[in-house]
Amino acid sequence: MNDTTITALIATAAAIGFVHTIAGPDHYVPFIAMARAGRWSLAKTLAVTIACGFGHVLSSVLIGIAVIALASVTLENATWFESARGELAGWLLLGFGVAYMLWGIRRAIRNKPHTHWHSHDDGTVHCHEHDHHGDHAHAHNDTARSMTPWVLFTIFVFGPCEPLIPLLMVPAAKLSWPGLVLVTFVFAVVTILTMTAVVMGTLAGLSRWSFPSLERYAHATAGFALAACGAAIQIGL
Repeated sequence: MNDTTITALIATAAAIGFVHTIAGPDHYVPFIAMARAGRWSLAKTLAVTIACGFGHVLSSVLIGIAVIALASVTLENATWFESARGELAGWLLLGFGVAYMLWGIRRAIRNKPHTHWHSHDDGTVHCHEHDHHGDHAHAHNDTARSMTPWVLFTIFVFGPCEPLIPLLMVPAAKLSWPGLVLVTFVFAVVTILTMTAVVMGTLAGLSRWSFPSLERYAHATAGFALAACGAAIQIGL
């Protein structure tokens, strides 16, 4: 094994994993948006982000291993398949975002604040304004929220790590299998850590800001953010 070349590939894997993640808002915006809208706990946000990141990398790793191990699978075919997966993931994210946004708009309209007037026996009258945010919870709403992490996980499994196979796995495999494992491991760890750091850092910053009047639009805004990420994937951003 050429130690110098493997070391260079490992450094490249770390750099590509970081840049690939930072440059793709779809790697972190969905988690930030859904965590804010759904008021996810720190533990849930971490679990969903890490699980989706793991699924995101693992799916490409398995395809890369197939390319390397099976002579009948060419790099060109794998590249085409990864591109097709990326397009499908973009459509899934766009579709889910639009559906979630429409649900959020409907929910915001139903939770519109309204005024009640009350009269008392002594002749005094007063009014108060309130909404039904959080009241009368329906089972189907709870189900929709509980399914959101699974939907995100499915979308991220379909989402490819485009540079992983051609730029890292194939060159590393030509040197040695241990080198391939090291390079792939570094890429995976850096990608997942970067996703987690951006998500948690952004949420920590946003926690200092509160807009009560816009709170009922949180789900609609989250859906819009997801749809925007999906649209960005489709146009190649």
